[in-house]
Amino acid sequence: MESKPRVLGTTSKMIPLALPKGTDKLCELCQREARLPCTKCWVTFYCDEEHQQADWVGIHERICQLLVPIRTPTLYSLQQDGHIEMQLKKAELIEICRLVAQSKLFEGKHEEALPAAQFCLRCSIDLHGPTTVHMVPAYLLLAEANMGLGNLARVTELLSQAEWAVLKSPECGHAVRHRLHRSLGRLHTATGNLEAALLNFADDIYFASEEYGLDSTVTCGGYFLMADVFTKQGKMPIARSLYSQVESTWHCHLTKLFKTHVQNVQNPDMLESSYDKAQLVEVDKMLKTMLEFEQNDSRKDPTRVALIAHCLAMLWFLGGDSLKALGFGSTALQASQLIPNHDLTEPIQGLLQLVQNLPTESHPGSD
Repeated sequence: MESKPRVLGTTSKMIPLALPKGTDKLCELCQREARLPCTKCWVTFYCDEEHQQADWVGIHERICQLLVPIRTPTLYSLQQDGHIEMQLKKAELIEICRLVAQSKLFEGKHEEALPAAQFCLRCSIDLHGPTTVHMVPAYLLLAEANMGLGNLARVTELLSQAEWAVLKSPECGHAVRHRLHRSLGRLHTATGNLEAALLNFADDIYFASEEYGLDSTVTCGGYFLMADVFTKQGKMPIARSLYSQVESTWHCHLTKLFKTHVQNVQNPDMLESSYDKAQLVEVDKMLKTMLEFEQNDSRKDPTRVALIAHCLAMLWFLGGDSLKALGFGSTALQASQLIPNHDLTEPIQGLLQLVQNLPTESHPGSD
């Protein structure tokens, strides 16, 4: 099962997790009539091998056996204790699908993320109902997957449903509101409504700062997206100012992780889980965007080049990729040496010395 999956994933109707006996079987992905069962669980069906392949790669391999008790109701499952147990199993499925979909989205694998995001939404509807605020994270996941595939009409529909759920829930937390406005900002950016995008990114930053703090890497993600909008508008000084905030936040964050790693050098695996491969790729993409912006600017500032390249070197040092850490570290050192007595020269030199102790292999998907 290694061929590239193709998932439709743009229908709005969601089939239930379990169908009454005798009900026509529907394809897990497109909801057309299905006759092809999964021969491992026998409770999931597909219209053709292509959709079976796509679902297997996207999510089904992870949840195949977990679906069996949910899709084969018993007398026990209809009783109160059994019903509670089934609800807990559904909550577990939602979390698994959320993590899988998010990981694939970090890596830019939007097509592969669709099955997990769709199932997350379907399971959330089954557990919480279609219009509660608990549905919003699932709507946003599916919207992000469709955004990456250019299905903007579907994105608009999903975000409208998410926005309506939030409006009906005044008690909705800051974290959910920040994610909603970030998604809306991305949608408006994609459709060219840049002023609306800026307003939503401003709300995104406000709610993220309330939840995570002004100096959080989560909050500065809104600054980065806002800077992209100002770049599209040709307002480079504003974009540079916003990028500066992002660079400073990430440099502070990565420096803390790096120092902790060095202090625990006798236990080098301690920070292995700080960033998984998918997160590394996402942060790498953002930092490289800012590095390219600075290097291409006519007023190229070696101080900022050194800062961003140092961020990238620390990021890949912590990720265990010595080749990338060495490359970005060398770029950072060259820039810092253009400025007499630059504060970063010594830390960069120290990092480059430590890089020699890392295995010289790169992570798949890190390019």
